[in-house]
Amino acid sequence: MSEVGPWAVVRFLHVAGAALWVGGQLALTLVILPLARRMLTAEARAGFVRAAGRRFGMLTGALFLPLQLGTGVAIAWHKGVTWASLAEPGYGRTLAAKLGLFTAVMIAAAVHGWAYSRGRPELARVLAVTSLVGSLGVVLLAAALPAT
Repeated sequence: MSEVGPWAVVRFLHVAGAALWVGGQLALTLVILPLARRMLTAEARAGFVRAAGRRFGMLTGALFLPLQLGTGVAIAWHKGVTWASLAEPGYGRTLAAKLGLFTAVMIAAAVHGWAYSRGRPELARVLAVTSLVGSLGVVLLAAALPAT
């Protein structure tokens, strides 16, 4: 068994950040929001959902996004990824697809917050589902990255 070095810690932080983000989305979607719909009045539910969404958004902007970007860039640098290598088969193309989907997920999540705050619940719901499905796709692509 090899020792746990600094790059293992960086990878751990990257994976843990992704698990918190996707796990948070799943927990909100599958557990918290259905319970809020069943147990709270419409007024209480609206306030709760607004507060939960705001808190998740703040944690995303303050913690998740900087963690993912910082550790992701560090891992790519450590693996010798270049802009040109993102077009190469295997690791490069899979990473490029992951980065593209991650960007789309972050945009969908940001527009979801805007749509919800502007009273457009149907659009907000579509964007929330899009963000969740896209996040699962990012995890799938991360798991598919060839070991190097």
